Amino acid sequence: MKSSILTCIVGLICAVSGAQNLELLTKEKAVAEVLENNFGVEIAKNNVAIADNNQGVLNSGFLPSLTGNAGASYNKENQEVTFQDGTVNTVDGAETKRYNASLNLNYTLFDGLGRWYDYKRLKEEYNLSELQARETIETTLLQLFSVYFEVARLTENEEVLNQTLQNTKDRLKRAQYAFEYGQVNKLNVLNAEVDLVTDSINLMNGHQQLLNAKRDLMVVINGELERGFIVDTTVSFLGALKMESFIQTADTNNIRLLQAQKNTKINEYNLKANKSVFLPTVGLSGSYGWNEGFFPSTSFLAVNNTTGLSAGVSLTWNLFDGGSGITSVKNAKIQLDSQEILYNQIKTEVKRDIANANGNYQNRLAIYKLQEQNVITATNNYERSLERYKLGQITSVELRQAQINLLNAKTSKNLAKYQAKLSELELLQLTGQLLNVEL
Repeated sequence: MKSSILTCIVGLICAVSGAQNLELLTKEKAVAEVLENNFGVEIAKNNVAIADNNQGVLNSGFLPSLTGNAGASYNKENQEVTFQDGTVNTVDGAETKRYNASLNLNYTLFDGLGRWYDYKRLKEEYNLSELQARETIETTLLQLFSVYFEVARLTENEEVLNQTLQNTKDRLKRAQYAFEYGQVNKLNVLNAEVDLVTDSINLMNGHQQLLNAKRDLMVVINGELERGFIVDTTVSFLGALKMESFIQTADTNNIRLLQAQKNTKINEYNLKANKSVFLPTVGLSGSYGWNEGFFPSTSFLAVNNTTGLSAGVSLTWNLFDGGSGITSVKNAKIQLDSQEILYNQIKTEVKRDIANANGNYQNRLAIYKLQEQNVITATNNYERSLERYKLGQITSVELRQAQINLLNAKTSKNLAKYQAKLSELELLQLTGQLLNVEL
């Protein structure tokens, strides 16, 4: 029984220590991979490409249209023709053949500025698509780091659990030696064995949680699920002055506010484009054509062949369209008013979100500092308890309690560290600086 437990423990420790030879997946490399491979980011890039196509001159309405036409017709019929002098001519099976081809050019010189404002609206829609892609990237990065830091936390927890297991093994050896020399009773040995199994199970569960978290990270990155790697567990925080400057400029950088501004601008151009219905349209047209016809004897012409060029200018003014144009302008005004109201609402919500995120960040930073101090205290307590245990001044139960307190303090510190960092990233996203700082 003991040998099987020890064999399992040794195998687990070897698996944990073997992780040191794996690839180091740094934060920078993880970001590069997620920007290249993540499905959501790829879709966002495609949406930007579509908006880029839409804003081009080919979709602006400023270019002329050129069409080519060609046709042929054939008639066969019985004809009877009476001329002015009373002569009658009858032809059975009279054949008529006609052929034609032409190139037609049409260009709108002026349409009430509708296409001009449509063109500017498409430009703003492209800018909006870029902001939407940026929002997708920021959201994906937050998702990435929430999983990345979970892997880092579980990695550090595994190290803590492994050290706890080693300390328990040392205590078991010491208890066995002491029992063999008659210094303690069998109870100390049994307690150490129970604690050894408990610590082994905790390490096994922690290792499995780490493997699961690594697979979660690979899903975000769109990488191989069973890829072997370790992550960077170092965490640094921005200075208070820099973060405060980011908060002060959040109005001009927050992604939601920028999108709301673009939507307002789009609605303004939409309103102006709708007003073009009140103005006339001036157009140019031109064509170059060829016509040829073969006619029966009842016709004045036997063969007709013509080629020529024609051009013209037209002015169209829809004086009254039944009221649909007026209705569209009124609705566009209402939509613009609604968008301005929505912008003010978003502005208030963003201020609240930033205040809440900053409060959470400061609170978690303070908790992290307290947890760091708690680790120092718990470490001192465990070391002193271990010395007293070696001298026989405390029981193994009291030593175990000090060991558990140290374990809890270290894992709590790890949790507080990564929670504080994630709070910082959330605050950076709200201030519009997530993509502008070193993570």
